[in-house]
Amino acid sequence: MLRPLAMFVFFTVLLTTRAHAQVEEPLKLIYEISMPDFHDGDFDHFAVDLEGHRLFLAAEDNSAVAVLDLTSNKLVHVIAGLKAPHSMLYRSDLKKLFVVDGDAGEIKIFNGDSYQPVGRIPLHEDADSSVFDPTTKFMYVVSRGKSSGATYSIINVVDTTTEKNLDEIRIDYDRLEGLAIGKSGTTLYTRVVSENSIGVIDINKKAMTATWPFRQEGTGRVGAMAFDERGHRLFITAPNPGRLIVMNSDSGKIVATLPCVGIYDEAQYDPDSRRLYTAGVPFVNIFQRNGEGERYDILGQIPTAFHSITGILVPKLNRYYLAVNRHGSTAAKVQVYEVVP
Repeated sequence: MLRPLAMFVFFTVLLTTRAHAQVEEPLKLIYEISMPDFHDGDFDHFAVDLEGHRLFLAAEDNSAVAVLDLTSNKLVHVIAGLKAPHSMLYRSDLKKLFVVDGDAGEIKIFNGDSYQPVGRIPLHEDADSSVFDPTTKFMYVVSRGKSSGATYSIINVVDTTTEKNLDEIRIDYDRLEGLAIGKSGTTLYTRVVSENSIGVIDINKKAMTATWPFRQEGTGRVGAMAFDERGHRLFITAPNPGRLIVMNSDSGKIVATLPCVGIYDEAQYDPDSRRLYTAGVPFVNIFQRNGEGERYDILGQIPTAFHSITGILVPKLNRYYLAVNRHGSTAAKVQVYEVVP
């Protein structure tokens, strides 16, 4: 029989072990969707069609978009006719998929039922990152940059209802990565790569009104950004020396930094669970915001495969999806994770 002190120690260790095990598994792998016909090369971004139970994946180096059925967990179609697809938007009310095709310098529009091309919206070279304002139905797309010989960038203002490029916001920096927008629809946030800073863009003034540096905490060309509008926080990953930087989205003040070693290209924040997911190598990192202060705990680190830097969180399905590049004899695939409370 265990003595009282021994029993106390036993149950303390048991509870700690169980709690630790739960913390280590915030994501549970439940399916893998194989895509054997895709050759080596990068994926870029996902888009989701909740009503149609579909997921779209931009296969940038395969010049195609993969269509995944989320009920059967199978690849059901491959949309061809693209050069280098990057970010995407699916409007279920229009049954149309808007694909930013970087090398073509345009948005290609596809019918959501037949997957046939139904339109195009000209942009500039190197069109890439985008964000959607659900109130105005405007899509903001970053294009032009250093690789095309320009020393500035353009943010195109695209009306996805009329399918017209309405306006352009010129930004005098040669490379912008990622976009975030608040519900007010008046402010954009973007990573200014060359400056290792966040650029704040006033949509009404059509100008960048502030740059908030984070280079004192970390630098690097590749990095992810996520926005917690409810909590007034921006999250930025910086590979050198491997940091997650938390910034006040009202003032630009850095309020926290955490270790985040590796290469991360995508991040999503879930305001309900207060969890941040960063997709990259060597891990999908899951951080948890606790309390009312600036405490962020590492909830789990899920090991990833070769160049798995494209992921999407779909809270309504309680799922996290991670794209895995083809490598060697291992076929490309999408890993499907259940989010563990």
